[in-house]
Formats: sequence, C-alpha cells, structure tokens
Amino acid sequence: MKYLALASGLFAATAAVAETPVLTIYTYDSFVSDWGPGPAVEKAFESECGCDLQFVGAGDGAALLGRLKLEGARTKADIVLGLDTSLTADAAATGLFAAHGVSVDYDLPITWEDAHFVPYDWGYFAFVKNADQDGPANFLALADSDLKIVIQDPRSSTPGLGLLMWVKTAYGDEAPAIWEGLSDNIVTVTKGWSEAYGLFLEGEADMVLSYTTSPAYHLIAEEDGSKAAARFDEGHYMQIEVAAKLAASDQQELADQFLAFMVSDAFQSIIPTTNWMYPAVTPAAGLPKGFETLIQPEKALIVPADMADTVRDQALEEWLRALSK
Repeated sequence: MKYLALASGLFAATAAVAETPVLTIYTYDSFVSDWGPGPAVEKAFESECGCDLQFVGAGDGAALLGRLKLEGARTKADIVLGLDTSLTADAAATGLFAAHGVSVDYDLPITWEDAHFVPYDWGYFAFVKNADQDGPANFLALADSDLKIVIQDPRSSTPGLGLLMWVKTAYGDEAPAIWEGLSDNIVTVTKGWSEAYGLFLEGEADMVLSYTTSPAYHLIAEEDGSKAAARFDEGHYMQIEVAAKLAASDQQELADQFLAFMVSDAFQSIIPTTNWMYPAVTPAAGLPKGFETLIQPEKALIVPADMADTVRDQALEEWLRALSK
C-alpha cells in the first residue's frame, strides 16, 4: 500500500506540473540577469497567473528580431520583450506578431498608437563618463577630442543602433563625416551593452554609450555619485522599448494577461531600479529619489517607426564604410 500511495502521489505531482501553463518570453540578456528586472517580474507575475513564466535571454535587443526571423512561426516564444521603435516596423513586416488589446494612458514624450507593440519603458541614449571629467558638448567636439569611447554593434545591439539613428538624425548628410571623425575615438565595438559598460567600468575607455539614466544605478544602488551623462546640445535620441505577442503562440490568453500586467503598477514599479529606465506608465509612488539628478535633454530626437527602416539601412551603410577606412 505504501508503494501504491507513493505512486499515486508521484502521478498527482506530475499531472499538476503538466497542467501548469508555460509562458516563454524572449528578451535581452541584461533583463534576465540577477540584477535585472526579470527575477522580480517573474515572481510578481507568477503570483497571479498560476503559470510558469520562463525568460530566455537572446543576446542584446537587436539580436532578438534576428532570432525570431530565423525561427519564424516555429519559434517557442510566446512574447518578445526588448525591441524598440527602430525595429518595430521591420518586426511587424514579418507577420509574426498578433495584435494586442492593451489600452492605457502612457507617460511617454510622444503619443503612442500601435496595434502590435506595447511600450514598457523608455529613455535617452547618452555617453556616460566620470562625473569629474569634462564631457564634450556634441559629436563634433567628441570627434575633435582625444577621448576614448566604447560603443555597441548596431547589428546586434539596440543602443548601438540607437547611436546610428542619433548621429543620422542630428547631422543628416553630414553623418558620414561625423563617423570618420569618431573612428579614432572608438576603442572597440562590442556585441552588446553589458560588455561595453563593463569595459568602461574597468577603465578601458573614457566614456561608454549608454543612457542618461545609467548614473542613477550608481547613485541609488551603490551610493556612488561618480558617474554622469554628457549632455549633447544637438539633442539625444530617444528609445522606447516594447513587447509583443507571437501570432503562433498557443498561450494567447496568457500572453494577453502578461501584456496587461506589464503596464500595471506591479511591473512598472520594478523598472526604474532594475532596468534603470523611465517607466512607460509612472508608478503611483513616482520615480525613486535620485532620478531628479539626471540630465534632461534640451531636444528629444526620434525617427518615426514607419521611416526607421530606411534611415537605419542608410545609417548602417555609412557607419560600416567610415569604420572600414
């Protein structure tokens, strides 16, 4: 009887596990790191969904779309989290994504209307430096300086792509000349953001491409005010990060539940001090103390999503040509 009881217990446990729905989300590596939002988001969502939320790190943001294109409708992802407006038109053109039903008042610098993609945070790209170091006022000054910088590859990293869009938006036809001027400032081009920021912290460069919000991490998490973002007078390029559900997912209702959860206070309150970005919907408690110290760009730059493909392709060609000389 003991063996029968044990077998019955094991069967019940196995059945319970089998009945637990699994929601698979592809995202970028830093999101699922121990210090990123992933662990807290997983715990909060699983407490209300009765499901198993599984994050899959897939490199940096721009690498996500490449992986989805390769996998197509056979992808195991139910949701992709980590694309931005430089990639959403290209992503929508694949036909892989389903429309969402999320309706909320976003706290974004621009009006948001998109049938497929739901914003969860936003920020401005910037070069982070030591606070006691004089920073350049624009890209021309940076190119004329002896400052060493680390940037990310635009083919695999959304910050790297954001930098291309930033230079192209600010300088237009003069962008190739800016890149030629910057070529001797670049120490290295990394695949993703984490590698680049690590090199900066190790003293391998004077500045690193990151965000205006990055110094908040050092200030709040480390009580270290030694980092600052350089304010550029030509403006800063804006990034809006989004998530969307896959049309081929067999967990459509659960995916909808997560997207609705993503814009709730429970999720949005996690973002400022884990992803170190501005939340898409300001939490009831507001922003953490320390965010008021961050620089505020005088001009916000962004290419409309429906024009991003054309601008991106031209900017990438100019970047590759300039850095190959």
